[in-house]
Amino acid sequence: MADEELEAIRRQRMSELQAKQGDASNNQQQGEEAKQRETDMRNTILAQVLDQSARARLNNLALVKPDKANAVENYLIQMARFGKLGGKISESGLIEILEKVCQQTEKKMTVTFNRRKVMDSDDEDDD
Repeated sequence: MADEELEAIRRQRMSELQAKQGDASNNQQQGEEAKQRETDMRNTILAQVLDQSARARLNNLALVKPDKANAVENYLIQMARFGKLGGKISESGLIEILEKVCQQTEKKMTVTFNRRKVMDSDDEDDD
């Protein structure tokens, strides 16, 4: 009798775990579908905004510096949504936008020297 009850509890617990696992896989699948829809939407907007040579240059940039390419894509999509673009952007126009984005995100490095003020033994060697 105890074995049958134990087996029933095991079956119930197993079905609960499988249900939870199914929910997790559904959530993951929905997340992947949402990401896919977002990338498709981005690609269609960029295809409408950029001509073929500019699109090729942006793809080349994405291979080398994906963060800068993403920033430029976001900038272009934002401009397209607000209607600030007048037609398709050529390669030279994309280069100008790249320069703007690079200037905005440029990191300025400064080097400072901290000289230690310690008694120097070189003064004693002059004798």
